[in-house]
Amino acid sequence: MTTQQLINQIKIKKSFLCIGLDVDLTKIPQHLLQSEDPIFEFNKAIIDATNDLCVSYKPNTAFYEAYGIQGWQSLQKTINYINENYPEIFTIADAKRGDIGNTSTMYAKAFLEDLNFDSVTVAPYMGKDSVEPFLAFENKHTIMLALTSNEGAFDFQTLQTNGNQLYKQVLETSKTWKNAHNLMYVVGATKAEYFSEIRKIVPDSFLLVPGVGAQGGNLQEVCKYGMNSNIGLLINSSRAIIYASNGIDFAEKAREEALKIQNEMEQILENYFL
Repeated sequence: MTTQQLINQIKIKKSFLCIGLDVDLTKIPQHLLQSEDPIFEFNKAIIDATNDLCVSYKPNTAFYEAYGIQGWQSLQKTINYINENYPEIFTIADAKRGDIGNTSTMYAKAFLEDLNFDSVTVAPYMGKDSVEPFLAFENKHTIMLALTSNEGAFDFQTLQTNGNQLYKQVLETSKTWKNAHNLMYVVGATKAEYFSEIRKIVPDSFLLVPGVGAQGGNLQEVCKYGMNSNIGLLINSSRAIIYASNGIDFAEKAREEALKIQNEMEQILENYFL
């Protein structure tokens, strides 16, 4: 999917919502555990109930890898279902990979070629040759960790290095890499005060923003400081939507929660583009 196609979907749906498909078998409705593939059945119901309210789905691969080969098969069935039935949806493999060249190439092939995700998250700690293999895929996107929403983010990401905070140096350096136009960045919603500084460095890039909802991030604040002329934001919500209910009505309740966020986003977009 091209960036322009993503922007078009945001305008059509009046939403920049990304729903995280982080499936924990201890949290899903108990009646699904009787099915052959509970993870896929859960995802399918959530996707069918919410696809018109969001522009992206983001399975965190750890929640699938934890269940071995069956979990991986559930992931494959999930991405195939989205691509076949809702091809307008932007898909994110939240895998946070990052290794030296040949290994990164294989990670990239796994997620962008074999599974056919539109994008994959990566960690930049090992530098250029760990990220550029992902960037080589045409019309695919690499979403690089920049400033994350977890408490430990302050251990390294905001440290001063050569008079500049490390996360800023990472952003600046990444712009020099080959095919950097395919880069997006992860910026946590709980760091809303940093968005103005980030936009000075990457004014045109899309930012994937976790932390709204269960982690306490504020959507209005993120949009105030992070939105650009092409919207430029994908706001992720996982637990607050997919676990809105653990009963038979789980998909209906997930839709209700997604609709609340979509309605808020629609109002923000109307005000922003007045």
